[in-house]
Order: sequence, then C-alpha cells, then structure tokens
Amino acid sequence: MKRKIILTALLAVTFLKVSAQRITATNEVIDCGSVQYDQPVTVKFDLRNRGNDLQINSVRTSCGCTEADYPKGLIAKGDSFSINVTYDARQLGHFEKEVAIFSNASDEPFYLKMRGVVVEEVVDFIGNYDFTIAGVRTDKNVIEFDDVNLGDKPVEKIHIFNSGSTNISPVIMHLPSYLTANVSPTTIAPGRSGTATITLNSEKLRNYGLTQSSVYMGMFPGDKVSEDKEIIVSAVLLPDFKNMSETQKVNAPEMKLSAESLDLGSFGEKQDKNGTIIIENVGKSRLDISSMQMFTSGLKVRLNKTRLQPGESAKLKITAYKKQLKNARSKPRVLMITNDPNHAKVVINVNVK
Repeated sequence: MKRKIILTALLAVTFLKVSAQRITATNEVIDCGSVQYDQPVTVKFDLRNRGNDLQINSVRTSCGCTEADYPKGLIAKGDSFSINVTYDARQLGHFEKEVAIFSNASDEPFYLKMRGVVVEEVVDFIGNYDFTIAGVRTDKNVIEFDDVNLGDKPVEKIHIFNSGSTNISPVIMHLPSYLTANVSPTTIAPGRSGTATITLNSEKLRNYGLTQSSVYMGMFPGDKVSEDKEIIVSAVLLPDFKNMSETQKVNAPEMKLSAESLDLGSFGEKQDKNGTIIIENVGKSRLDISSMQMFTSGLKVRLNKTRLQPGESAKLKITAYKKQLKNARSKPRVLMITNDPNHAKVVINVNVK
C-alpha cells in the first residue's frame, strides 16, 4: 500500500509539472525574406500562455547582433503576449537567429527562430500577377512538375502580391506526403510581395505517370479550406530505362502517332467534339501503354488496345466536352506512359474552342 501511495504521488507531481505551464506560438519560425543590408529588421512573435501564471525570467539571443524585447510582468493563464526580436542586418547572406525564452513554465527554454537573407538591394518580383487566390494576387494558380525522374526533388514557386490593406501570413495547407512548402516572408505587408516555394519528393510518388492533388493557400495559420484558395499540383513521374542493355535498346518497341495534337475546331452549338489518333508500334518488341490520364476534366478517352505487337496499331478516341472545359484551369491534354524508351511520356494536346 505504501509503495502504491508513493507511486501515485510521483505520477501526480509529474503530471502537474507537464500540465502546469505551457507556451505556444502562432509561428515558432518567422521568415523575413529579403532584408536590406544595414537596415535592422524586427519580427513580432505572437504567443499565448496556456498554463498557469507565467513569468518570463530572461530571453537570450544567439548572438550580439540580435536583441529581444519581452514582457517583464506576470502573464495570466490564457493571455496572449508578444516578443519582438530585432536583427541588425550588418552581414550579407542568409541568416538564422535563435531566441531562447527562460521562464517558470519549464526547466527547458522555449525556442523561437527568425531567418532570411540580407541583400544589397531588395528586388521584388516584376512579372504579372494574373490570378487571384483568396483575395491576393499571384502569378499562377496551377503548378506542374513535368518529366520527373525517381530521386528528383524539383522546386516550383508562386509569387504573391498583397493588394489588400492588412498584413497577411500565407500558408500552404493540405499538403500530400510528397510535397513540402514554405512562404517567404512569413508576413507580407500591404503593397509587398512574397514567394511560396513548393518542393516535390519524387521518392514518395506511388506510381509512374500523372499524380494530381489540390493544395490550398490560406491567409493565416489555421485558415479554412475553400474553393477560391485552391492550387492544383500535378507531377509526371517517368519510368526508369537507365539499366537497359544495348540489346534491349535495339529491340525496344517504338511508338508512332498519326498526329501529336488533336485539332477539334470550334464547339459552336455542339456540347461535345471528338477525334481519333492512330497509334502504331514500329519497333521490334511489344509496346505497352501502361497509363493514360487527363491533365484536366472535360475529356474522355477510349483506347481499343493497350498492348501492341510489332506492326500492330490502335485507335485512340478523344472526346472533349464544352461545359466542363469552360472552367478548366489548364490546357486539355492526354498523357500516356509507355515502355518505349524514346517515348516514355507522350502528351497529346487537344485544341478546341
């Protein structure tokens, strides 16, 4: 019984130690983006005390080039507070500065981080912002990773312009496992621009061919998903022919198309238009069409044969639908993945008005 009481007491003390104090931050890492040389930059970390009454004992920075301003009084349970950190920007290049908060919340400090790059001159993106996502202007709303080989980690960027009257802190939400993203700077002031960087990890793609998903750009952490925030992301993973022998290359299949694009003209009063492309195997072994996909809705395809012996041909019928294509973001295309090493990826553009 005595042992049980001691164990219960120890568990209670441990629980109280863990639950009594807890600091959370809206952003534990803030990206400053590009910073003008010798122009000090200040970031504001928004935090909340989710435990008992909080007393900050000290805030230590990673070097003398960084200073922190923090509340000195008692912070009540549930209250929000902020810590301002200033970097003097007196050294060109990338920087990453850490701040450690020592308090009665824990025996261990709570860490914050600011990062960015100091440049001689800050230059904003000078391209066109032709699209709108969640009320802000962007240079694109579709991302395409083309011709990806297994092991590649390609990067695409979306440039963002804050045309509103308040600060925004864009975040990329609902990322699948094969995508990562960050936005720089973390906070974009009115009239200023930023960049969302999307990185693809091809090792996490499940299949060769086309993989599509939708991610969403929120205007602050915890923002809700909605249709006007959607960004369509596609990736085309190519088969690997690097280990083919010379004999296999000589005896490989070879795809020949009657046309590399399909011109359907104008819909006019019609709601759909269709056309046919002939696929022929002019190689020396069987041609396999392992995948057939569309980059956008509004197309229907039908292939009467997916395995073609040398000399054989197949008919690919493509139908375009007026109503669905009207709202399509990207150009209508059909993708085929084959075992022809010279035509592993075949894209047929569909031209229709």
